[in-house]
Amino acid sequence: MTDTPVIWWVRRDLRLGDNAALAEALGMGPVIPVFILDEVFQTYGVAPLWRFVLGAEHLAETLKDKGSRLIFRKGPALAVLRDIIDETGAGAVRWSRAYDPDQVARDREVKEGLEDDGIDAKSLPGHVLFEPWTVETQSGGFYKVFTPYWRNVKEREVAPRRSAPPDIPAPGSWPDSDDPADWDLAGPMFRGADILKKHMTIGEEAASTRLAAFTRSDIEDYKAARDRIDLHGTSRMSEHLSWGEISPASCWHAGVRAMEDGKAGAETFLKELVWRDFAYHLAWHTPRLVDENWREEWDDFPWNEDERKAEVKAWKQGRTGMPLVDAAMRELWVTGYMHNRARMNVASYLTKHLMCHWRIGQEWFEDCLIDWDPASNALGWQWAAGSGPDAAPYFRVFNPETQAEKHDPDADYRTRWIAEGQDDPPETACDYFRAIPNRWKMKATDAYPDPIVSASDGRQKALDAYGAFKD
Repeated sequence: MTDTPVIWWVRRDLRLGDNAALAEALGMGPVIPVFILDEVFQTYGVAPLWRFVLGAEHLAETLKDKGSRLIFRKGPALAVLRDIIDETGAGAVRWSRAYDPDQVARDREVKEGLEDDGIDAKSLPGHVLFEPWTVETQSGGFYKVFTPYWRNVKEREVAPRRSAPPDIPAPGSWPDSDDPADWDLAGPMFRGADILKKHMTIGEEAASTRLAAFTRSDIEDYKAARDRIDLHGTSRMSEHLSWGEISPASCWHAGVRAMEDGKAGAETFLKELVWRDFAYHLAWHTPRLVDENWREEWDDFPWNEDERKAEVKAWKQGRTGMPLVDAAMRELWVTGYMHNRARMNVASYLTKHLMCHWRIGQEWFEDCLIDWDPASNALGWQWAAGSGPDAAPYFRVFNPETQAEKHDPDADYRTRWIAEGQDDPPETACDYFRAIPNRWKMKATDAYPDPIVSASDGRQKALDAYGAFKD
């Protein structure tokens, strides 16, 4: 320990417990927590960025109780860190490691620049269970298929969880901080911000509470219930994992304890945690995953790439005439969340029934999801489209009608989100019309639209296109 301050560069790790970067900084000297609205964060979509900064503001309140504070700044990461180092005399910077290409490029520039300045700069693990370069096939390469990846890691040891520190030593003086309210991140959301905020669960304590409740009871039926769109059968941990309000290791250990207690769905939950790791494994080894066809042969597939087309607009607005698809797109707009089974259906419908490029859907999710994650979102869209690693075959076309019958058998989900045709629609369905932009000119009393394309015709159209492409 010295009196020289250490900067804890806060990114997608909004927690005090099980945070290796913070723990190492605490062992070095007084800590200055800093969040920078930098060149990467400024590219994030409206809803996820707003959700992140709300989480950062929550962390700032938690830090006050520990005798600390969170400094907010805006600008290029390296330049801002250099400014704070000049202001405070900090001698080191610690941060949680990232694996997607945009963050990797930023972090490499920061590390090289700070080291050139004589500053001790270091990243530490904590965003994934297993560092991507530590999981190798027998031939020494990286995994491209999930099942053998799971077999490789499922028996590995995961480091035990670190407790949150009782207090955080403060520097002798604090640098100035921006007020994040001045950034007006909710402004672009217009009417939708207040409605969306009702559906957020923010903070480290809330994340731990949600995990405990899930592993205490709901995990028992998780294997089957997670596919029921009409039920609350998922863990809903994605919102917290995305922004680092809980560590994947904490979720892993809770899942292992549930499995040891005989909870039937626990192994499936662990597999889902590893699927998230698998996405980062692929993003690290093949960065093109996040914005290009992972299978390069799909570059010539005749997808529509024009976002202005009427069918794309109808898909975004939940007006395709397919109730399951439309309900899911409205849930997304109102809550910033979408059930995983619904995500697969809307992705299949866009890329196959409507023959639109998966990037259109990926970018819409990037703008709307409060649990947006660069690697998982990219892998999910490429899996559905057929262009990615370990992808669903192109001929596997989700039928939104039979999917609804199986996973929403009593139409509870569709009723919850589609107001048209109901004499007394629920608040959730009405909230959609309160949240959407006025320029969409949609009302709950409108007639529900006819399908843009029928389930059978859309499937045949996709198969014909695939057959011609393959030939």
